[in-house]
Amino acid sequence: MYNDIFISRPKRRLMFSILLVFVLSVKGFAHPMPNSVVLLDIQPKQVLMELQLPLNELELAFGHDVNKNPLGLLNRLRPELSAYLLSHIHPISSDGSGWIVKLYDLQVQQVQQSPSGPYYELTADLMLTPPAGYSTREFILNYDIILHQVATHFALISVRQDWEGGVFASEPIRLGVIDWDTRNNVIHPFKVSLGDGGTWQGFKQTAVLGMHHIAEGTDHLLFLLVLLLAAPLLTVDGKWGTFGGVRYSLARLLKIVTAFTIGHSVTLVAGALEWFSFPGQPVEVLIAFSIFISAFHAVRPVFLGKEAYVAAGFGLIHGMAFAGTLVDLNLNSFQLGMSILGFNLGIELMQLLVIAVVFPWLMILSRTKLYSPLRIGGALLSAAAATGWIIERITSKPNVITTIMDVTAGHASWILVALAVLAILSLFTSRARTQLG
Repeated sequence: MYNDIFISRPKRRLMFSILLVFVLSVKGFAHPMPNSVVLLDIQPKQVLMELQLPLNELELAFGHDVNKNPLGLLNRLRPELSAYLLSHIHPISSDGSGWIVKLYDLQVQQVQQSPSGPYYELTADLMLTPPAGYSTREFILNYDIILHQVATHFALISVRQDWEGGVFASEPIRLGVIDWDTRNNVIHPFKVSLGDGGTWQGFKQTAVLGMHHIAEGTDHLLFLLVLLLAAPLLTVDGKWGTFGGVRYSLARLLKIVTAFTIGHSVTLVAGALEWFSFPGQPVEVLIAFSIFISAFHAVRPVFLGKEAYVAAGFGLIHGMAFAGTLVDLNLNSFQLGMSILGFNLGIELMQLLVIAVVFPWLMILSRTKLYSPLRIGGALLSAAAATGWIIERITSKPNVITTIMDVTAGHASWILVALAVLAILSLFTSRARTQLG
């Protein structure tokens, strides 16, 4: 009679578990909770770690009301938070030797990227230092922040920077996840094993980084290309005239490119070594202004015979922007020196590649009547783009011009194809006319 009325204890447990999983899954579907993020910057003598911890999850584990008045959290609970974080991070070497963990910064900020809406997170910056003689490329991370109390939480572990491994990706390289092993009811230590790195790998990747910086830097390329518009031309009565010949064009090209290289190399080195600090916004505005001046010169000579000096002068400004990329890497002296060399090499390789696929077509077209309207049109469009960038960089707001430029830059390869087709057609047309004549 008892078994007919009441459900047995094992069955009750099973039903309860099914119901709990169902409720949690529905709740998770409706309001997915953000996970933690652990970003590692691997350096020869220490590992820099950045933690991104959602406050709504941290509150469940920390035991304090951290999600109420989050912007005042650090004023209320900084010592307690620091002690909590340090007590749940224990890196060790493979033989069990303990590392020193130092917390040096805490911040609270709002995050927008969440299906359930904006939320606040605590960002913590730490330094993990192994014992003398131990590698930072292989260690065991004992970590259970939030996880020790919230079984559904997990921490995503990624490498954001590893110079010797050639990692400078805009998207961190994912290593894995720390979460509960529900079968064994334990949180396993996470093994970080990055393999052998080396100077060549770091040097090579900084060269690639330099190439990407130019390839993605529409303003840097546009400045150089606008200067090249008039490079094949002679001047007549203070105006641009006809094609000056291959030797003349290449000589002017060499002067302009060399001067620009010298200019940006000087400030790249000075900025990367932090001899000088260059404010970002004025530099970006001046880069856009350099395009505007060069575009005006492509329409009518304003610094005839002094293009090399102008390229060198504006190169100094462009180099200031290049330097910021290396400063952000936080490298040691040797790595920084190799990175400056590799990054600059990458910049030059990409510039030479762009010149190699563009300048021959400009020389061919400069022999035709098509070149004058093409040159003026290209210069005016460049001036318009420069104006849009100047406005955007002063106001910090995009505008119609910059939006159009972003779309146009995405079709650069098709513009190059059109330029090549136009040059080839003009060449065949010119030969046909010569034969008929």
